[in-house]
Amino acid sequence: MDAILDQVWSYLGSIPNVWLLLVIPVISALVGWGTNVLAIKMTFYPIQKTGVSLEGLVQPVGLPQEIDPVIGWQGIIPAKADKMAARSVDLIVNKLIDIKSQFGKLDPEVIAREMQDDIGRLAREVIQEAMAQELPLLWATLSQKRKNKIIRQAVDEFPQAVREMMEDVSDNILELWDVKQMVINAILKERELLNEIFLRCGAAEFRFIERSGIYFGFLFGCVQMVIWFFIQDYWWAWMALPLGGLLIGWATNYLALKLIFYPYKPINLGFYKVQGLFLKRQREVAAEYAYIVANRLFTVENIFVNVINGPASNRIVQLVEHHLNEAVDKTAGFNRSLIQLTTGTKTYTRIKALASKRFMAALPDSIRRTFDYATATLDVEATLRESMAALPPDDFVGFMHPVFKEDEWKLITIGAILGMFAGVLQLVFLI
Repeated sequence: MDAILDQVWSYLGSIPNVWLLLVIPVISALVGWGTNVLAIKMTFYPIQKTGVSLEGLVQPVGLPQEIDPVIGWQGIIPAKADKMAARSVDLIVNKLIDIKSQFGKLDPEVIAREMQDDIGRLAREVIQEAMAQELPLLWATLSQKRKNKIIRQAVDEFPQAVREMMEDVSDNILELWDVKQMVINAILKERELLNEIFLRCGAAEFRFIERSGIYFGFLFGCVQMVIWFFIQDYWWAWMALPLGGLLIGWATNYLALKLIFYPYKPINLGFYKVQGLFLKRQREVAAEYAYIVANRLFTVENIFVNVINGPASNRIVQLVEHHLNEAVDKTAGFNRSLIQLTTGTKTYTRIKALASKRFMAALPDSIRRTFDYATATLDVEATLRESMAALPPDDFVGFMHPVFKEDEWKLITIGAILGMFAGVLQLVFLI
């Protein structure tokens, strides 16, 4: 046995530059790793487009609006933040959460009870301010007992207005809350958040992409080394390494991206089951995704702010006015006709307007008392986690695959070009 090994080593030692040939797989492995790392970085960074601006160069003639004045690169995900955000919302509202039924879990009675102290205080202030401002003589002539009765009536009626208002909001939440626009605005304001979602949910897959560049690069490099050994004496051999590097750069990126998502369903090879890496971690990814979305995007505070200040804010004002007007009418009781008769309908209308204005001004602070209850009741995180973990493979892959699908050719092309330069570098070492 020792004699055979001695002969093999003696033979290898007689081959010119045989040890130098090992440069080929080593460089291929390093380049495979480097191109994959670069592909990941280019997917997410830079957040803002970085490059050379043409505005100063072509200022005299101007640029057409459809032409971007900056030539450079922006991370694929930040560059398509609005589209990515829209897709995320489509997944959430079409596959993961029934918005209407979710909001139906909120009990208007509990909401009113949580706000009771603030609403009661507001009712007292509004009645006293409105009567003193609009009906000073009438209010001054009323006995304290009568005043207290009117105030108690308001304290009873205003919470009822809140209950009815919450029922209307829950019934019309799809018209009052533009979910897609809320998410898109939040993402465009903080593009790093979209990066965070994908980087945290796909952390294991991105590590695989980096490592696979080494494995695939070294494997392909070994094949390249054998081919070079046999063709190195031909005049056209110099083309083999750059072309081989191009192929390796393309193949390492292509295989890494495909192995993340394919195959959808496990294939049993007897000793090993093959399935897309992302799909194997469905429950883990679902938990990570649900946590980020529930705590960074779909918070009760964000929802409230977007309902109050969103495109349908006028509808909210109308709801408040409608229910507060009813509360004022019930508070006034038989005095309503007397007020309108003695002071006119305009005065009574101003009292209602004052009540609505004060309520809307106090609402942002008062509603915060309900946030803990609403957060626990809606439990967006648990709903998202359970629904996403139960998605069929094609829908689940649809969450992340579109990030790569449209632009993966760019990443693969970059890998191929860098691989070709690696082939040139191999040639420098060997010639």
